[in-house]
Amino acid sequence: MLDTLHDSAAALLNFEMMSRYGWRLVDGIWITTQVVTLSVTLGFLIAFLVCRARMSRNRMLSGAAISYITFFRGTPLLCQLYLVYYGAGEIRPLLTNLGVWWLFREAFVCCVFAFSLNTAAYQAEIMRGALSSVPKGQVEAAAALGLSQFRISRHVIWPQAFIVALRPFGNELIAMIKSSALAAIVTLLDLMGETRFIFARTFDFLIYVYAAIIYLVIVEIIRRVWGLIERSCSRHLIVATGETQSRGQDEGRICRAGRHGLSHGGAPQGQRA
Repeated sequence: MLDTLHDSAAALLNFEMMSRYGWRLVDGIWITTQVVTLSVTLGFLIAFLVCRARMSRNRMLSGAAISYITFFRGTPLLCQLYLVYYGAGEIRPLLTNLGVWWLFREAFVCCVFAFSLNTAAYQAEIMRGALSSVPKGQVEAAAALGLSQFRISRHVIWPQAFIVALRPFGNELIAMIKSSALAAIVTLLDLMGETRFIFARTFDFLIYVYAAIIYLVIVEIIRRVWGLIERSCSRHLIVATGETQSRGQDEGRICRAGRHGLSHGGAPQGQRA
């Protein structure tokens, strides 16, 4: 019986392969973490500028931002990655003169650059939607109180916009983690790149199952952590909603009592002195 279980476990878990190449998967997870973290962070900074330009009254700035967002949201990420990775070689003399060719000859930098530009387009639209959701009346009331534009943005606009944008930002982070697997196509040894390397040495398709499980675990951890952050930031909204519902139920009971001819004290109105 124990031998049968051991054989089944050995079939599902190739201990020999994992003991030999498992450390490469750990290295791949670290590279994936670096790529995603840098891409999302740089993308956020770019997205802030693009969002400001998108909401600007200047038609040139707004048009440029719209063109940027349309291109990076309307074309495949793989195509954008190829344009950066292979396109950099086509303009090597220019990059050499600018002194940045040493950056673009590295697959890691090309992936971070392409992913940052891509996620910035999506994050810019998330920011724009969140900022637009803040009622204009609150901004006008804050201005009437004499608050500066900086204080209005800090204390009125961004706190409310942050709560609205929190869940879409989490979805974008998860999408970026899954999209980062494309980096393996341009020879970057991230998690998927290491998986391809191991498969080329062992021809054991189970390594792709292990990679899928690792991606699933990472995404699930982020989803749960993000849920805790969202509940923590919107706790006051949950309390306010509960109080509103409680008041609504009390008012509903009073209205129903009135329709049945009862006073607030519970006695029939016809029997009142």
